[in-house]
Amino acid sequence: MSVFITRLDAPGTGVRVAVKDAIDVAGVPTTAGCRVVADRAEPAPADAPCLAGFRAAGARIVGKANLHELCFGRTGENPWFGTPPNPFDPERVPGGSSSGSAVAVVPGIDEADIALGTDTAGSIRTPAAWCGIVGLKTTFGRIPVEGTWPLAPTLDTVGPMAATVARVVEGMALLEPGFAPASSPPRHIGRVRGLPVEQWLDDAVDVALRAAGFEVEDVALPGWSAADAAGKTVLFGEAYRSNRVLVDAHAGELGDAVRDRLVVSREIGDDALEAARAQRRPWRAELAAVFERVELLALPTAECFAFRLGEPADPSALALPVNLAGHPSIALPVPAPGPFPASLQLVGPDGSEERLVAAAALVEAAVRE
Repeated sequence: MSVFITRLDAPGTGVRVAVKDAIDVAGVPTTAGCRVVADRAEPAPADAPCLAGFRAAGARIVGKANLHELCFGRTGENPWFGTPPNPFDPERVPGGSSSGSAVAVVPGIDEADIALGTDTAGSIRTPAAWCGIVGLKTTFGRIPVEGTWPLAPTLDTVGPMAATVARVVEGMALLEPGFAPASSPPRHIGRVRGLPVEQWLDDAVDVALRAAGFEVEDVALPGWSAADAAGKTVLFGEAYRSNRVLVDAHAGELGDAVRDRLVVSREIGDDALEAARAQRRPWRAELAAVFERVELLALPTAECFAFRLGEPADPSALALPVNLAGHPSIALPVPAPGPFPASLQLVGPDGSEERLVAAAALVEAAVRE
């Protein structure tokens, strides 16, 4: 099974943690899921700062989890280290880029209690959706990203993944000691409509929100498409700049899909990149006006279930606008007809992780009854 790139001996009784192999763990090379990086990597001299709370609590880091090469892909497929299996269908992708982190915490696979992933354009939420687990994309800047492999530095975040909301809360409390869910969960939810989503996923989200007893108000976000387009320009433009040396000197040693994506990204000039970054301000203003009326937003996490292995995949139009805004978001599984789960995405304003996990716990309890 290709869940880990490096397994680690972690004796003791503390919580088991899988760390995406884009996050430094002292004494272990960070490969970013890339063969050319792995062949030249030296052991990390220190942990990434985000691991400080885990070490202080005696958590056991059981391995460096597999990922989409250079964190730059939605499927989670990896030509160098194998592809972690989708737990619902081995012919489908697990989702990326935090693929190994998601699969590690799937019940029945149970390689870890908590996993850490990074989310730049849905890289925690997409594999959470397609593997039937819970994943939290944190507010931009809330959790330090120093010591992680950069993809798009104005979008990159670190967050926890687990089989349940309670375990995600535990992961947040290790990332940020003292973290706890809000004592009064949100009740007024804005249901985002008009997005390109398969109907069965939209229906499953509505059923879950009703089961949890939320007051639901339909909302329209006319700036969503423009935010998605701007987010893609930022993602691709910054991804090339983060990996310029690899593209310019070692392009032939990269996987075909990642190489092609980075070569295209090279064409995004500084002016286009700055114009795209400037779209963050009006987009945040539009969302701020909505958050004056509702406490959180709700929508599906992904527009469809996992693609089949080998199928191309664009960045998620249901995730990337959230990264452009910098807001936190949680993905959690909800029931749906058929063999695959749906996934509900809740989005809140900056710093609302406490409210997000409280609301997610309400949904989780309601759909399991």
